[in-house]
Amino acid sequence: MASITIRNLDDTLKQRLRMRAAEHGRSMEEEVREILRRSVGRSPSRANLGEAIHQRFAALGGAEVDLPPREPMPEPPRFD
Repeated sequence: MASITIRNLDDTLKQRLRMRAAEHGRSMEEEVREILRRSVGRSPSRANLGEAIHQRFAALGGAEVDLPPREPMPEPPRFD
């Protein structure tokens, strides 16, 4: 397995990490591994943007929209 060293870690961030690890009953090192697994370990979504937006809002339901009837295009102006 590989190792990683993180330098210049803010003391406040380290304290928050220590508290989070304690809440989950893990060491700080194991907590960092879990954070990395969850954030980096995910495979990127293959859905296109439209599909992603649809999935996000599908649970809210749709909306019925009355479309006006289509009419033929007007003739362009003539400049003869």
